[in-house]
Formats: sequence, structure tokens, C-alpha cells
Amino acid sequence: MMKTESTRVAFTEGLMELAKEDPNVVLVCSDSMLVIRAQPFIKAYPDRFFETGIAEQNAVACAAGLASCGLTPFFATYAGFITMRACEQVRTFIAYPGLNVKLIGANGGMASGEREGVTHQFFEDLGIMRTIPGITVVVPADASQVKQAVKAVARIKGPAYIRIGSGRDPVVFDNYEPFKLGKIRILKESGKDAALFTNGFVINRVLKAAEILEREGIRTLVAEVHTLKPLDVESIVQILGETRAAVTVEDHNIIGGLGSAIAEVIAEEIPVPLVRVGLRDIYPESGRPEELLDHYGIGVADIVNAVKKVVKRKGSS
Repeated sequence: MMKTESTRVAFTEGLMELAKEDPNVVLVCSDSMLVIRAQPFIKAYPDRFFETGIAEQNAVACAAGLASCGLTPFFATYAGFITMRACEQVRTFIAYPGLNVKLIGANGGMASGEREGVTHQFFEDLGIMRTIPGITVVVPADASQVKQAVKAVARIKGPAYIRIGSGRDPVVFDNYEPFKLGKIRILKESGKDAALFTNGFVINRVLKAAEILEREGIRTLVAEVHTLKPLDVESIVQILGETRAAVTVEDHNIIGGLGSAIAEVIAEEIPVPLVRVGLRDIYPESGRPEELLDHYGIGVADIVNAVKKVVKRKGSS
């Protein structure tokens, strides 16, 4: 059985450690304190918690005001409520003036919304945030990485968006794995037949696919792109130069997210064949995470087939 931990709890734990060190760290919620498991923070720092009710646009404006006074606000709620319902406020009140607001979006991805349905599955959030100038966009692999990512974005000035999950999120790193903002990470390298770029809660599937491919004689490099913006273009170009073929795997619409980011690098820097694995511009149904991923073409077999396809295209070019 797959081991899981809560990225929501990890966020609050990381925030509490920050708050202990920095009296300027505050939390803003929009009737979302239960969503992000914020009760320990509220109990420890009641005067540093701001509740706006179900009013995400006002919450963004509140966070912007707090930041303009020198505080470091974290606004946390469902990913879509930040990136869609309050998109204009994020763009105009936070990103445009470059305010030091950190946005935490829960239920990122199709596989995170099994308890609340399609309206709470958010697979457009990364694409939306990538298009807004000046926002750092982070997609941690699991709970341990979320905790570190929270601290990492606190150390930089300016707006940032961190995608977290449902609270039952796969564990990728059993041991402490340092998180370095802005740099990709090589997770597995058995050869240079193709590069697999991935992030978030599908990483275990990609690693399993790489093992299957290796047994079949296809050797790959698996890279985690946890910082989607700013993108580590230099490292990506280096990998593409060595492998000359790429597959992207993400729990997101293939338009706008990781697949688009890698495609942009390929188009501008180093033309190689690319296959994108993810949601193909559709609305998925509700269901259990593993079943949804398999049903919508993000299964281990789909990843294996994508690599075989891109290797074949590489060989014929």
C-alpha cells in the first residue's frame, strides 16, 4: 500500500516554524483554516491570524495590505479559489506591485479532489500562475518537500505560489532531501535514451515507469521540476542536449503547465521530440486518485508508451 502524508499539515508545520523565528509571518484564510489544518497555528499565534470568511478576493486584498505594512502574509485556501476566483486581485494587488505575499493552493491536481468532486479538482492553476509576471511557482513532491518549500519562499522577496494536495498525498522521499528553490533535481539516471520531466504527486509513477523501461532496455533520466517558475532553463537544456528526447508527466492540463514550459524551452533553445503526458484539455470526473490517473492517461503504462514513442521519433529524425 502506498505511503501517504498530508501536505496540508506539512504547510502549517512549516509556517509555525517560520513564525517562531520571524514575528512578521502571518496567516490569512478565507473560511479555509480547516482545509489547511491551521488550528495549531491559530492556537499558538492568535494575533497573527486573519479570517475573511468566504471572500477570497478580499483575502488577497487583505494579504496585500499586510505585506505593504512590512509583514509576510501567507494566504492559504483551495488552489482554484486563489488562481481563478481571485485571479485579478492576485495579478493587480500582489504581482503588479511585487508585494511579499505567499499563496498556498490546496487540492492542486485532479488526484487531489476525490472527496469534493470536480469543482474542487484544480488542474489549471499552474498555467494561470505562470502567465502572471513576477510570481515564483513551486510544485513540491510531497509533505516533506512542502515544509521546506514554505521556508524557501519565505527567504525570497516577492509573490510566490505553492501547490499542495488533498491531505492524503504520496510520499516520494523517505529520507530528508534538501530542497533548492529554482533548481531541477535528478531523481534517477540509468541512461540517456530519453529525459522524463515531472513534478508533484505523479513522481512515483514516473519512477516506476523508468524501472520498467530499464528492464526493457530503454534507459532514461528522470528530473523533478519542482520550481516551475523561474524555470531552470540551463539545466533543462543540458539534459536535452544529452538525451535528445523528452517526455513530461504532470497532474495538470498539458496546456500551460510543465509540458508547456518544457515545450517552450525546446522551441527556443534545442529542438528535440517531445511527448506530453497529462490531462488533454478535458474535465475529468471524480474518483479515487490512482484510478483517475490511470483512466485519464497518466498511468504507468501511459508513461512507458510515451517514452517508447519519443525514442522512436528520436531515432527516425
